[in-house]
Amino acid sequence: MSRVAVVAPDGRTREALLAIAGAGDVELDEPITNGEPEGSAAAALRRAGGAPAGPARLCAVPPDLDDLVTRGRTDLIAGEAELQRVAADAVDEAGVRVWTGWCPTGSVPALAARLARADASLAPLPRPAGVDPPTLLHAGTPLRESFAPLVRTYGTVPYADVDPTLLSGLAYVVMFGMMFADAGHGLILLLAALLLRFGRVKRLQRLRRHWPFVAGAGLASAAAGIAFGEFFGPTGVLPVLWLSPLDEPVQLLAAGVGLGAVLLAAAYLVGTVNRWREGGPRRSLYAPTGAAGAILFLGLATLAAGLYLGRWSIAGPGAVAALVALALCAAGLYAAAGGGAAGVAQTGVQLFDLVLRIGANVVSFARLAAFGLTHAALGALVWAGTVALWHHGGAAVAAAVAVLVLGNALTFGLEALVAGVQALRLEYYELFSRVFELEGRPFHPWALHVEGEPT
Repeated sequence: MSRVAVVAPDGRTREALLAIAGAGDVELDEPITNGEPEGSAAAALRRAGGAPAGPARLCAVPPDLDDLVTRGRTDLIAGEAELQRVAADAVDEAGVRVWTGWCPTGSVPALAARLARADASLAPLPRPAGVDPPTLLHAGTPLRESFAPLVRTYGTVPYADVDPTLLSGLAYVVMFGMMFADAGHGLILLLAALLLRFGRVKRLQRLRRHWPFVAGAGLASAAAGIAFGEFFGPTGVLPVLWLSPLDEPVQLLAAGVGLGAVLLAAAYLVGTVNRWREGGPRRSLYAPTGAAGAILFLGLATLAAGLYLGRWSIAGPGAVAALVALALCAAGLYAAAGGGAAGVAQTGVQLFDLVLRIGANVVSFARLAAFGLTHAALGALVWAGTVALWHHGGAAVAAAVAVLVLGNALTFGLEALVAGVQALRLEYYELFSRVFELEGRPFHPWALHVEGEPT
């Protein structure tokens, strides 16, 4: 993102602003209102009944406002009011008008050429100290655009931070798949993804761009179902390739916690990079969500593994690493607290909370196994009822089919909702809390369609 100034002679103000609005690549600085009188277009808009029903638009040539009021073109009147407002906000000096704002670096050459045709120019400016540029995350690929709501719902990525869209989407579908582990249910999700991608149902058109997300969740669920031998429950259609959830719950619990530990380690890695980009190596080193926190997490994990195995050769280095990390975190927290006795007390409480939270966050991933067990238990219950009715023969066979279909439909709907919510909870509270510390602001360019603009 580049800091820029748009410079135009007084006589070419309209043409310059039309170029900016038509390009839609500049976020202009917030206007400074100095009690200026209402513009003619704003007054005309008020006479026409207020805000337009649709988006505001601009005329390529100065319009007759009275004619627009008569015709009910409130969209063009609103656009003209916007143009007059922005024009009045310019810095006017020696016959030249200047607007400042932000523009994506890649769009600067095209915008400069567009402004040149209006006898205006685009000048680079230094970035103001202490001011972060707005964040513009490019959609890029359909996969990235499909996963983007995961991040946008949480907040705006700070300008300096790494875009975690793909990583967060991958983590989400893996966690969802472990809790929604059934090959048959995964295939249904895949079919739903294909319907979104190639279907012609009008009600689903607005969801079409999310088809890669649904397909990823379906693939993860199907893969976990194949590993667990689940196909619409324990029907025996698939052999158990890894473990049976109901027969080996402890091993499933260990797998869930282990997966959580891997995801937390990845979150600490991204957080360390983000702290470096936000404040340099010192901030990255001392931050509890940076290198110090990552070393503490790995040290505690190594200590726990060594104690479990009874190997002091493993536990000892882990304890040393954890102590060093605690000292680094304490230094950073004490400096942030402002020093003094109050700073010492605050640092002590925060260190205790830090260690406790790491343990709680790791254990929280046990829900991957817990809800995976719930899914398997519901599938087993439906299958047991189906088999019991089937063996009675006669009319009970139809009842068995109904139990199989309706039971799986209920299991699918309930477990999809639960797994989706729980995966989102783990994503936000356990992972994103380490990735993000600051809040960015989205890029909002001044963009209006110019009616009658030459193509």
